[in-house]
Amino acid sequence: MKSEGSKMTHETFLQNVKQLVHMHQSGLLGGEVMPEDALIGIVPDEDLPNVLTLAMSLNYQRNAYTLWQSVAHAYQDEGTRWIFRPFAAVTCEREELRNVLIHHRVALQPNRHPEIWQRVAQGIVDSSPDGSVAGMLQSCNYDVASLIDLMQVRRKSSFPYLSGPKIFHYWLYVLESYAGIAWKSRELITIAPDTHILQGSVQLGLCSEKVLQGSTSDRQAVASAWETALKGSGLAPIDVHTPLWLWSRAGFPPLYS
Repeated sequence: MKSEGSKMTHETFLQNVKQLVHMHQSGLLGGEVMPEDALIGIVPDEDLPNVLTLAMSLNYQRNAYTLWQSVAHAYQDEGTRWIFRPFAAVTCEREELRNVLIHHRVALQPNRHPEIWQRVAQGIVDSSPDGSVAGMLQSCNYDVASLIDLMQVRRKSSFPYLSGPKIFHYWLYVLESYAGIAWKSRELITIAPDTHILQGSVQLGLCSEKVLQGSTSDRQAVASAWETALKGSGLAPIDVHTPLWLWSRAGFPPLYS
């Protein structure tokens, strides 16, 4: 908990967190439609890991709702659906990939984004026996610890953006939520510290306003604070992500059970 005169106990903090989760479960925080919901009913289950992973690699400093709507449109177009197949994305000409990604506004940066897409696709192909995200996850035995070693240590350069602490952990959460992945070592999935998470963490009294500067060290400090605060509570840090994110977007309505 933040100090400087704060009298909040750890017990009170956990009670507030559980109230926040309850409010989300009761639909009191809005957000009935999340950004990734754009894929529901459009992308079949077997393609979700590839689509979620490649698109998530471009989910950096942009409107998530717009991104996922663009991804859905690109998938619906049978002539461009191939971009979500890692091997096809690796072996195509960069210009062809660029044209598709820009056309559907999946990519906003004409050079950097297609390069990232192709590098991530190559990382998937190199890390999987069948060139798919599902194969990569299976080869890691669906173990978060193994994926951390693969994507954030041994082959970090093959997964730009996606290997970063903010997107990596949210990607794990999205795969769990939308693709039904059951993770081993799930407790290692930390909260994904974007701007709303930083603001909500301050509002709950977990961190001081200093973290709102949003530096890499600030985000790491917030993620670590949540890991420590929830230890033994029955909640994993990532369980709090969506309630906290929606609470911030809603302007922090009062907590009640």
